[in-house]
Amino acid sequence: MRTANLFFSTSSLIAASTLLGCTTMGQGSGFIPASKSHDQAVAFNWKSKNGGQSGTLSATLPNRKVFSGPFFQITSQTEVDDIEPLWNGWDYGWFGWNYWDPRHEIGFITRYSGKVVANLVSSSGDHMRCRFHLGHPYQGMSGGGDGECQLQNQEQLNAYFPAQ
Repeated sequence: MRTANLFFSTSSLIAASTLLGCTTMGQGSGFIPASKSHDQAVAFNWKSKNGGQSGTLSATLPNRKVFSGPFFQITSQTEVDDIEPLWNGWDYGWFGWNYWDPRHEIGFITRYSGKVVANLVSSSGDHMRCRFHLGHPYQGMSGGGDGECQLQNQEQLNAYFPAQ
């Protein structure tokens, strides 16, 4: 019995290491709500080397402007230093966006488990910040989810990532 448990544990460890070493990719869709006509489509792509826990996200707007940058799933293992790139181009803590409660900066790490946040930038230096709610947090971005992004001009867009 002990040999079987050791074999199972070793096999599980090897499988997990292999999975985490693989690059995973996915796509999503979104839209900018229109005030007078139809919604405008937005295309998302993501790439990760750790099972969708973090990686690179890109968004292509209807005018073909591309934003790209890091995304992070906030888990109980996330450290504040890990998400430092999120503040580039924005006030620290993303003041002014109701999703964040800047009075609880340290508590936010564990309180928002299962959430993904991203800070994207265009080639012209414009920024977009995003927040997503995962459908299956243990699967990372591969588990799908939805959320929203905000451009620096306060324009909002919605996003959806199907489970893979």
